[in-house]
Amino acid sequence: MSGETVFITGATGYIAQHIIKQLLSKGYSVIGSVRSHTKGEQLKELITAHHQDSTGTAKFDYVIVESLTSFGAFDSILQNHKEISIFIHTASPIPFPTDNIERDILNPAIDGTKNVLQSIKKYGNDNIKRVVITSSIAAIKPFGDEQTELKIISEKDWNPITFEQGLDNPIIAYYASKTLAEREVWKFIDEQSGNDNQINFKLAVVNPSFVFGPQAFGIKDKSAVLRSSAEIVNSILKLKSNDSIPSFVASFIDARDVAKAHILAFENNNTIGQRLLLNNEIFTKELIAHLIKKNFPSLDIPEGDVVKSEEQIANYPWRVDSTKTEKILGFEYIPLEKSIIDTVNQLI
Repeated sequence: MSGETVFITGATGYIAQHIIKQLLSKGYSVIGSVRSHTKGEQLKELITAHHQDSTGTAKFDYVIVESLTSFGAFDSILQNHKEISIFIHTASPIPFPTDNIERDILNPAIDGTKNVLQSIKKYGNDNIKRVVITSSIAAIKPFGDEQTELKIISEKDWNPITFEQGLDNPIIAYYASKTLAEREVWKFIDEQSGNDNQINFKLAVVNPSFVFGPQAFGIKDKSAVLRSSAEIVNSILKLKSNDSIPSFVASFIDARDVAKAHILAFENNNTIGQRLLLNNEIFTKELIAHLIKKNFPSLDIPEGDVVKSEEQIANYPWRVDSTKTEKILGFEYIPLEKSIIDTVNQLI
């Protein structure tokens, strides 16, 4: 499939940039959607500096999609770019303070996903062969820590959260947005399959856990907050040696593995119709601090208590069984320690 053209939404995003980097390395041409000309030019300059062909340019271009919620937002793009054969939808809001959760978090995720699928059906059905949707473990694992007994979740599980619950605050809204957007995906597939199969493309969904790892093309402004879960690493670096470390436990996957999984999601036929639950190790902020201090001893940050971390993990009621996904993808994930080292090397 190398040499084909891949369209990716939300091209300036953390995961999207890793996908673009790997796609270009494999010989694909890439068109990405951005929200403004300025963002597009900045991204193109960044990519070209890392991926130049014999003409001094990269096989990357961008189109502007100002709003995911605009009806037919992708129609003209798919009408004008019949060379696109693979469509990856990564664009979705992340949690941020807002006075209108429905407008700023829930609707863009849900309506944006519906717009993508409808546009592909109307204007990409003859040329687009594979579609990959970026979801999250948030669509699988319920929000909150009410669970007291050990609970194992896998690709078959769903977060039972509702739209109304998502209106409570931006964090809960994120869980609701990922869950409800993905439900729209499978609802669409079920409806089309039961309607004389009116779509020609095959689809897979990628559900990563917390994503760490370096930025794909480096960091220009190291003082800026990273708009991704990788900010957890940066938050530890901001602590002083005597500061307490907030309690936090979750599962991790490296951004480079997430990108690799997105590509295999359209290259590997065994992914068709699957949810790919990406999960590697369980981490705590204590463990992250320990790994940073171990590998960067001169940094003035807390030591990180390994025993405390082990206790927190032992008491954590959630475990992830992603063996089905691991068998389908067939590659070894990047360990937490390497992910932390590579991230910190960019940040210091």
